[in-house]
Amino acid sequence: MPPEGSSPRILPEAREKPACSLAAPCRYTPAAMKIITRYVLSELLQVFLVALSALTLFMLVVGLVKEAQQQGLGLIQILMLVPFVLPEAMRFAVPGTMLFAVASVFGRMSAANEVTALKAAGITPMALIWPAAALALAVSFVSVWLNDVAVSWGRDGVRRVVVNSVEQIIYGRLRQQRSYATSEVSINVKAVDGKRLIRPTLSFQTGADGKPATVSAAEAMLEANPEAGTLVVTFRDGTLHMADYTASFPDTIVREVPLTAVSRKEASSTSPSEIAMADFGRARREQIAKIDQVEQLAAGKTAMGMVMGRIEHTVPEYTHPERDLLKHEHNRLNRIVMEPWRRWANGFSCLCFVLVGAPMAIRMRNADFLTSFFLCFLPILVVYYPVFMLGVDQAKRGAVPPIAVWLGNLLIVLWGWWLLRRVVRQ
Repeated sequence: MPPEGSSPRILPEAREKPACSLAAPCRYTPAAMKIITRYVLSELLQVFLVALSALTLFMLVVGLVKEAQQQGLGLIQILMLVPFVLPEAMRFAVPGTMLFAVASVFGRMSAANEVTALKAAGITPMALIWPAAALALAVSFVSVWLNDVAVSWGRDGVRRVVVNSVEQIIYGRLRQQRSYATSEVSINVKAVDGKRLIRPTLSFQTGADGKPATVSAAEAMLEANPEAGTLVVTFRDGTLHMADYTASFPDTIVREVPLTAVSRKEASSTSPSEIAMADFGRARREQIAKIDQVEQLAAGKTAMGMVMGRIEHTVPEYTHPERDLLKHEHNRLNRIVMEPWRRWANGFSCLCFVLVGAPMAIRMRNADFLTSFFLCFLPILVVYYPVFMLGVDQAKRGAVPPIAVWLGNLLIVLWGWWLLRRVVRQ
């Protein structure tokens, strides 16, 4: 008993516990809310990181196997591709694993009546959802960065590895299948002894006229020169066939073939989908300048025809090549303008999926994480991706403004807001 006249001592534990009654609802301290936040984040991160690791590893293996089959890569080249293929695998894995984590965690919590218990204690379900939304917001920025790195640095790195390893790739394919072919070069051999090709036949295109040429020899050797961008082929004791011309050589001849001709990947890409985010401003200015040049060329040809009195040079058919080129350049400009919007919308699909998956999993009250995930993902698959792809396609054509690629995200957010209101009110 405390001394008479003194106030009772309140223990620290009691200060943290709210006094609840029908007349006075529970009031929760910041410490209690921190406990809930840490609990939700801990559960989400555990599931998210495990699922992300498993799915990324699976997609990484699939990507490497695909490249190995298409390019005929060896073990060394496959290992060199890993850091470049990893961002590509992760950018597809992150949104799905974020939805999977939210659906499994909140579905289990709801099935275990944890959400009901919090409601009975006076805690709104928003106390559970906002930590997940905050985590998804951070992951969305990471996803945008992955979308940029994967298509600019990653794809360019894969291309460099394949082109620089073309000598090993060709030798490996010739040892296995005795033939190697691209759209411009074809090599067939009888056998491979170390680096010596026995009885090789090389067919290739010569010069700008594209006349085919064939070299048959007793043996040959390949040596790549990445600095010069060529593959040096040394033939010994053979015959050269080119159109109606045939020549025999008892000694050796050397032919240099561009690496891009013998590689199954281009040395570089000019596609707007592979431009880095930091370079879009410069690419847009260059494209506008190119369009202006084509327009001035078409206008100049028409003006020249008018000055010279050549009426046939003033009709639209005379500038048909320029108008076709102008259409192509405008289409490229549309893609350059649309691409940053697409990457941001694709990256922030993580946040949109969480805003739908969390309230939907709470409403379904299903402890089976696979069932919760597929029930949450099915409407997204039916609604979000078709609308997103439609917006991207129309924005590429210039039929709609680039912001239209966010329409799928907007629909998902509105749907999630409606579900969240239902969860909070019930």
